Amino acid sequence: MTQGELFGGLFDASPERGRFEPAPGAVLLPGWLDAAAQLRLLAACREWALPPAGMHTVRMPTGGTMSVRMVSLGLHWYPYGYRGLAEDGTPVKPFPPELGALARRAVAEAYGATVGGGISGISGISGIGGIAGAVGYEPDVAIVNHYPHGARMGLHQDRDERADAPVVSLSLGDTCVFRLGNTETRTRPWTDLELRGGDLLVFGGPARFAYHGVVRTLPGTADPALGLTGRLNITVRQSGL
Repeated sequence: MTQGELFGGLFDASPERGRFEPAPGAVLLPGWLDAAAQLRLLAACREWALPPAGMHTVRMPTGGTMSVRMVSLGLHWYPYGYRGLAEDGTPVKPFPPELGALARRAVAEAYGATVGGGISGISGISGIGGIAGAVGYEPDVAIVNHYPHGARMGLHQDRDERADAPVVSLSLGDTCVFRLGNTETRTRPWTDLELRGGDLLVFGGPARFAYHGVVRTLPGTADPALGLTGRLNITVRQSGL
C-alpha cells in the first residue's frame, strides 16, 4: 500500500444523506470515509497527538483557553499565525504526505474533477477551475482538533494562511452541529450542518473566508467501534508560507 492509499476506502454518500452544497464553494460529502478508513485515520491522529509537539490546550491572547485541544502538523498554529516550533518548544511534526494525497482527492471530488481530468460545474461555479487554489492544490499544514463533551468553537474565519486555496475538513467520532456563516459578519445569515463521523466538508472559492464554528457536539453519537470519546476534526490547508 502506498502512502497515498493509507487512508483509502472511500465510498459514495448514502441516498438519505447525499451531497449537499450549503453555499457556493462549500461542499458536504456525507460518509466519505468508510469505517476502515476512519479507524486508520484515528490511529494516525493518536500518533500525531503524542509528545513531543503533541496535543495541547490553546491559550488565547485574551488569557482564556479554548475548549478544544489541538495538535498541528507541518507548521504550528497559534492565535493568530504559524511558526515552526510547537507549544512545548520542539519542532512541529512533519505534514504527512498521505494526508496531503487524501486532501487533494477530497478537493477533486468536491469540485467535480474526474480521474481523467474532466470538469463539471457546481452551484454556478465552473467546476474545479472556478475555485481559487483548487487546481494544483498542494496542502502543507493540518490542525487536528479534539472536542471533548461540551466543547465548542466560536465563529471565526481561517485567515492565517497566505493562500486562498480550499480548506478540507474531515470528521471522526461524535456528531456536531457546524455553523457555516457569511463572509462579512458573525451574525446571520448562516446555515447549520450536521457533521457525522466520516463526513467530508470542503470550503473554498466564495466560501473560503466564511465565518464558521461548532455550536455543539452530540455526546454518544460516535461509532462505538472507534473507541473514541468526543469528536476529532482534521482540517487540511495550504499555508502559502
